[in-house]
Amino acid sequence: MKVAERWFETRRVEDGLTLLWEPHLHPVWQSNIWHVRGRDRDLLVDSGMGIGVLGDALQPLLDKPLVAVATHRHSDHVGGLHEFADRLAHPLDAEEIAAPKAFASLVVAEFPEGFAELMRDMHGAGAGEYLIDALPRAHYDPRAYRVAPAPLTRLVGEGDVVDLGDRAFEVLHLPGHTPGSIGLWDARAATLFSGDAIYDGPLYDFLPESDVADYLRTMERLRGLPVAAVHGGHDPSFGRERMIEIIDGYVRSRTR
Repeated sequence: MKVAERWFETRRVEDGLTLLWEPHLHPVWQSNIWHVRGRDRDLLVDSGMGIGVLGDALQPLLDKPLVAVATHRHSDHVGGLHEFADRLAHPLDAEEIAAPKAFASLVVAEFPEGFAELMRDMHGAGAGEYLIDALPRAHYDPRAYRVAPAPLTRLVGEGDVVDLGDRAFEVLHLPGHTPGSIGLWDARAATLFSGDAIYDGPLYDFLPESDVADYLRTMERLRGLPVAAVHGGHDPSFGRERMIEIIDGYVRSRTR
């Protein structure tokens, strides 16, 4: 397998907001990593799989302290969290983040039966032997992949605030995908970083830690949020009109 020229791609979305992602990873695990510039500190929303060194990719963007927030416990969102000194997440996902026990692998044959078919059917993308098509560095062994423990330095829940000095993000507890799923809401800018509570793609509510009833309540809550922009954990960002379409489609699919 070839060695990637660089593991992370970056794109400036707008002033103060940069998107990073892992292009050599299978689309199912290709999560959005958001860097938000603040006056006193910066915000990192999620941290990818932990295959490459995220801190190196962020270096050109960093000139002040950084607070890293995990929107939920899954490996594609917390893999790089251990790299950062200030780590926040919800208490209900904290134990798994601090001491990962859930299945995580880059080897397709190790996944539960039928999961490769699920990836193809839901996302139109098959999988080869591994979930990556390049190596982050020479001699990297994808079979040795593990999620690094990242004990949290602060637990955050409903109503807590992550303050960057000139921007403040309210924590919204948005369970369903996982018990501790959260979003970060900037009311002044009408902007939501939603993690996997909502994004413009197939929503996973069938995992062992997921709960459809919680997901439905989260959707109804989001319906009432006056958002202008939603930056999800996967797929492109969208506005309120598209958010309502996604919510309505999900609710119909689960309440027939």
